[in-house]
Amino acid sequence: MSLPTPDFLLETRGAHRELDAFVVATVFDRAGGTAAFACGDGSVRLVGVADREEWRTVMAHDGSVLALSSDCARVGFLSGGDDGKLCRIGMEHTVLAGFGSKWVERVASFADEKQRILACAVGKTVHVLGENGAVLKRLEHPSTVTGIAFDAKGKRIAASHYGGASLWFVASKTDNPRKLEWKGSHTGVAIDPAGENVVTSMQENSLHGWRLSDGQHMRMSGYPSKTQAMSFTKSGKWLATSGAESVVLWPFFGGGPMGKAPTELAGGDSATCSFVVCNPKHEAVAVGFSDGLVVLADITTSRIVPVVAPGRGAISAMAWSPDGAFLAFGSETGFAAVVDFTSRD
Repeated sequence: MSLPTPDFLLETRGAHRELDAFVVATVFDRAGGTAAFACGDGSVRLVGVADREEWRTVMAHDGSVLALSSDCARVGFLSGGDDGKLCRIGMEHTVLAGFGSKWVERVASFADEKQRILACAVGKTVHVLGENGAVLKRLEHPSTVTGIAFDAKGKRIAASHYGGASLWFVASKTDNPRKLEWKGSHTGVAIDPAGENVVTSMQENSLHGWRLSDGQHMRMSGYPSKTQAMSFTKSGKWLATSGAESVVLWPFFGGGPMGKAPTELAGGDSATCSFVVCNPKHEAVAVGFSDGLVVLADITTSRIVPVVAPGRGAISAMAWSPDGAFLAFGSETGFAAVVDFTSRD
């Protein structure tokens, strides 16, 4: 397909708004019907994929929204703010929990046919809650928790913090984590789809990983700036990361990433890759840059498709709908968009 302009997909398949606030995070609900954009002014903006011209504003927090995730139900969202509140956002806005003056800096959820659970990070503690907001567990860490992630089956939750990461079994009767130790400040965490590897981003412009089967350490370095986003592909073969002038893809197959060089895609314009998110259905990754450029990179063919031209602020948040058909993204200047990637005859 020939694209006449870099904004061709945005103009023909997208809807966008100027939100006039830093876009902190974006996510789709589990049904894939609504995208939410969390903003630095305390608002969460909602847009349905079926009617992308109607955007709704919910003033969720008295201060900045710090974290956003889908709810464990098919519709709705969870948000955390610097007002110390964990909120549920749907047709109504409700406060699930309050933590006084402590910030709710990370939120996550998991849902399948067996369980629906929520989690939020407040200071050194990860609070695990039931769907109704009742506290199930309080998981304590040696320092402030900087990232949380459920594994693909919802059996374990990982938390990054200074000195490494902790891996907990959610249903365990005794809360003794597996400690994944490595000196330094760890700023975020990811678990591969098979649950075999845990990776953290670090303050030192590098990543560190642990292979859970044998505790093997994996160090991934060489970044010119900090990695703000990392995302495993659907197959788990690649870990896409930001922090360089291209999207850096580390191979998690054939014994990698130890001793293997990463693959780099979509670089060359001197802008830094500021955000990445892998498509949940295909071996492809959406890539945002510090100059506002957004592209879609096919990992198998290395084909690069422009989605949005530069000039609208550094991309600060990106998310795919669960079916991989819609891409949402936002920038530091408040530009927000949803683009339709469904096939058309």
